[in-house]
This record gives sequence, structure tokens and C-alpha cells, in this order.
Amino acid sequence: MRICLFPGTFDPVTLGHVDIINRALPLFDKMIIGIGRNVNKQPMFTEQQRLQWLTDIYKNNPKVLAVVYEGLTVDCCKQYNANFILRGIRYVNDFEYEKAIADMNRSIATHIETIFLTCLPQYTSVASTLVRDVLKNGGDVSNFLPPEVNQTIFNSNKGKE
Repeated sequence: MRICLFPGTFDPVTLGHVDIINRALPLFDKMIIGIGRNVNKQPMFTEQQRLQWLTDIYKNNPKVLAVVYEGLTVDCCKQYNANFILRGIRYVNDFEYEKAIADMNRSIATHIETIFLTCLPQYTSVASTLVRDVLKNGGDVSNFLPPEVNQTIFNSNKGKE
């Protein structure tokens, strides 16, 4: 069985994330979307909120499971019997950074292969970091987010106006 882990912080889930997931789904029997806890990052949205978004987006797809994990990504792979790690690439410098991580993961767990998918051109500039900056400054991010995420953000900002 081809089981894949797509790790990230998903803070928030963007159309870029959804694009990578949707395009990778036909390649795998099961997709685990792993929301990684990163002690060096202070997320804007709670783990529960990010997990709920992913669960809502993929509620009709039995191949997809969203989870929260802590520690090494390869350990999460082992926990879910994933033999592939999926990573999205926007720019060339993303590849250099991701390849270093993939090399390290491969040295720790030789049976886990990293797969890179390049994002579609319309999602190249869609990064969670940029979306958070626009949100913090009161800008409209609706063109960058799935409807499930937009609805939550719109409803939570309604009372602040």
C-alpha cells in the first residue's frame, strides 16, 4: 500500500496546500496530512482549527486523514506506515532547502522516499506566512484560501469590525 505523509504547519491551510494534496491523491492509496508542532513557530491558528479545516475540506475523501504530530517527520511516517513524504515546491530555493531535509530523513529512515511536486503557477506566491501578514493587517485573503477556511476567518472577523 502506498501511504504518503504531507507534513506542514498549515497555518492557515491555503489553496496552494490543497492544490498539492489534490494533485498527489491519485498517486497514493492513502494520504496522511500531518500538522507538525514546531516549537520555533508561534501559530496564528490553533492546532484544533487547522485540523478541523483539513477534516472539513476532505470529509468526503476516505483516502485522507489529518493528524497532529510532534517530533521527527520520519517517526510520524513510521506511526502511520507511510513510505513516502510529499513536499510542495514553489521556487528553486525551496528545492535546495527541502532536498537537505529529504537527505536527512533518508539517512534516518532509508525506506522512506520524499516526493516533490511543483505548485501550479497561480499558487507560487501563496504562502501561509504572506497570508498571515495580510490577515494581521486587515487585508482580504479570500482568493488564497479554500472556502472552509474563508468561512471561519470571515465569521471570526465579523465581530471585530
